[in-house]
Amino acid sequence: MRIMSTTFDSPIGAIRLSARDGRLCALDIGNRETEAEDDGDEPLLREAVAQLRAWFDRRLVHFALPLSPAGTPRGPAHRAAIMAIGYGETASYGEVARAIGSSPRAVGQACARNPLPIIVPCHRVLGAGGAIGHYSAGDGIATKCWLLSHEKGH
Repeated sequence: MRIMSTTFDSPIGAIRLSARDGRLCALDIGNRETEAEDDGDEPLLREAVAQLRAWFDRRLVHFALPLSPAGTPRGPAHRAAIMAIGYGETASYGEVARAIGSSPRAVGQACARNPLPIIVPCHRVLGAGGAIGHYSAGDGIATKCWLLSHEKGH
């Protein structure tokens, strides 16, 4: 099945959502592919945009969207642990790792490879002692800081 996508403007820039086989497979921050066909009328993409807009408006704290399966054998465990961090809360790479019997490095790699930032809220994972760590989406650390500040301001 072909990948369907749509782009919408958000407070952190353009967000491009992609879906395949009835599940979201990617969320790209700052990616506006003008040559790609826009499938914004597709129900799943329309619902994903609505939920993200509600999140940005602080009317939504939990997403209810079908997501593509995580791509590695440990991926589902890492994704579930990241998604278990509550809205406005944070956890360290080490805390997440201990919760699932993994390593902080593996958690960091799962965050770096996360194809669905915000929805799978890897911005909530921090370094030891509350260090901001890294962020691979949007404008990197600046985007991570914005997302954390946005949630804490709720």
